Amino acid sequence: MPRSEEAEWWANAVYAAIQEIPRGKVTSYGHIARLLGEPQRPRQVGVCLKVLPPVESGAHFNNDTVPWQRVINSKGMISHRGPGSAQRQAESLQSEGVEVTTDSMGEMYVSLAQYGWFPSHLPSEENEDESEKSAT
Repeated sequence: MPRSEEAEWWANAVYAAIQEIPRGKVTSYGHIARLLGEPQRPRQVGVCLKVLPPVESGAHFNNDTVPWQRVINSKGMISHRGPGSAQRQAESLQSEGVEVTTDSMGEMYVSLAQYGWFPSHLPSEENEDESEKSAT
């Protein structure tokens, strides 16, 4: 089923925002939603990641161009999306130098104090602000 224009806009905004998370850093679903001006929509950020197209789709935003692994929950936990998904995310993060710990229940965590990325606005917005100032 095709997405509505609004849903397509939202997904593209989510994917573009996630592309700005630096390598070796993580942020939360809720923080991405806040950066996009929709703090009540963290679950929709998760839905966008759940339906992120594969590389083979040829889509501009896909699971190779969007660093999906850098988005975790607000407690620093890697969320389970399906069999093996949390382990795959942990391995992707570890390959970027992010330390992932496992608790006694098998849940995987990242220290938000050490690896968290929580800017007040997206870095790309700084460039927009600067170009607006220089145009006036």
